[in-house]
This record gives sequence, structure tokens and C-alpha cells, in this order.
Amino acid sequence: MEQAAEPIRILIADDHPIFRFGMRTLLTALPDFTVVGEAVTGEEAIQLTDALLPDLVLMDINMPGMNGIEATARIRAQQPHTAILIVTMLDDDSVFAAMRAGARGYLLKGAEPAETLRAIRAVASGEAIFSPGVAQRVIDYFAHTPAAPANSAVLSDLSEREREVLTLIAQGLTNTAIAERLVLSPKTVRNYISEIYSKLQVADRVQAMLRARESGLG
Repeated sequence: MEQAAEPIRILIADDHPIFRFGMRTLLTALPDFTVVGEAVTGEEAIQLTDALLPDLVLMDINMPGMNGIEATARIRAQQPHTAILIVTMLDDDSVFAAMRAGARGYLLKGAEPAETLRAIRAVASGEAIFSPGVAQRVIDYFAHTPAAPANSAVLSDLSEREREVLTLIAQGLTNTAIAERLVLSPKTVRNYISEIYSKLQVADRVQAMLRARESGLG
């Protein structure tokens, strides 16, 4: 019998107790999530991440003291294996600061429970995900930002197949979609992506997407 996957260990970082209660109630009702802690400030989010080593942090932006974007950058520097999903009321260009800080996703508060759960699972598995309106903002930004020449030196270490995979990552395809497009197994795609991260010296999918766009791919 196949062994059940370990639950996703989650830290909730938000200064609003009602939001934390609602999120905790949603997550603890399902067997594939475990809430390991709650933080009310950016500083506390950093401390608890170091102490508890969650798989994922649900991070608000506006909190007392250090904001969520600054806390995201600190956490990603200290605990690069911890994924961060921004959950905020801010439907603005904060998404770009969050991406630069290392967040893997950007979800607006008020999203339906099913959308929230889908976003958490996607980010925990290494995907990048954004609320629909935010995703359109990101697409528009990339569509109107001039790309660097595709022969940029940053891609020089990548094999031809790795460039193909990176191009599809830059286009927003999931691992499953990349596997189908290139007729590869999901495990092979994961191996290629791991090698791409290593060669580009990036920590996650969002950073790889940005690096690819800067280099003219996608």
C-alpha cells in the first residue's frame, strides 16, 4: 500500500485574529494540512519559521513593525526550503516586490476557500500562482517590458533541453503541462527544473521565471 503523504506544515502570519481563526479553521478541517503556528508581526514570522521550519508561510503584507515583504526576503534567505504565499488585501503592484522578495504566490483575501486551498497546494509543490486579477497584472507587465537578448550569458550553462523547460516555465506552464508538451515523465521534468535552479542560482519558480524573462525567453 502506498504511504500517505505527510501533511503540509503551515505557519499563518497575519495581525488580524479573525483572519487567522478563519484560515486555521479551514486548514485544520482537512487531513493534508497542519497549522504549526501563528505570527502577528513580520519579526515573529521570521522567528517562528526558524524555530518550526514550516513547509509554507501564509504571509500578510501589512503588519505591525516589519512588513510581510521584508519578512519574506529574510525568511527566504535564512530558510530557502520554506515556501511563501502572500495573502493580502493589496491588489496593486506590491506583487512585484513580493516576487523579488521570493514569494511563490500572491493571493487576495476574500478568495473562495477552494481557490485558497488550490493556491496553498500549488505553492507548497513548487508552482507559482496568483489571483486572477493579479496574474493579469503580471502578464501585462511582462508583455510590455522589453526583454534582453536571448543569448544572454546567464543561459550559457543550460543545455538545449533545459532551455526548452525554462521557456515553458516562463510561459507559466505547470510541471504537468511541461511534461505533456515535451513528452517527458513528471519526475524527469522535476529533475530538469532542479538543475535549472542550480545553474541559474535561483531558489524557486518565480525567480526562474524572472531570470528567463530578463534573458529573453518566454
